[in-house]
Formats: sequence, C-alpha cells, structure tokens
Amino acid sequence: MGIKLYYTTVTASRTVKSQQAQVMRILDSKSIEYELIDISTDGELREKMRTKAGDSAAAPPQLFNEDQYCGNYEMFSNAVEADTVEQFLKLA
Repeated sequence: MGIKLYYTTVTASRTVKSQQAQVMRILDSKSIEYELIDISTDGELREKMRTKAGDSAAAPPQLFNEDQYCGNYEMFSNAVEADTVEQFLKLA
C-alpha cells in the first residue's frame, strides 16, 4: 500500500485527535486507501517517522507515500483547500 498515515492512539491532545480524524475522513471521502501506523505502540516507529520527515520533533499526523515524505496536517489541510490532495500525496 502506498499512503501511510502515522498517527497515535495515545494522546491527551484534542487537537491531535481532531487532526487525525479529519485526515482519515478526507482520505476516506476521496476513496484513497491508506495504511495506519500507530507510533504509540513503538518508540522506534516514532523515531523512524521523525527521521523520514526530517524533523526530530515531528508529531502525528504525518503522511507518506511509501517512504517518501508528503507532509504534516497543516500541509495536508492546505492541499485540501487548494484541491491538490492527489498531488500532495504524490499520486498524480
């Protein structure tokens, strides 16, 4: 599967929960298949996500196409507004 959504099931942040849910809703509404990767289950996954994103403080949600970094929630949201989600996810 191409698109990978790094997220967490363990967070006290309502903002993170809301952002993750919105990304999933939008991907689902566009019938874009994606794989969920829960970084709360494994610290190594969190570090892998941060390394691939090139940001040692990167927080979920983060989107990738295979191992190619697409962006974070803010970047995704901008792509939704511009109607360029497929390009953002490197599908087009």
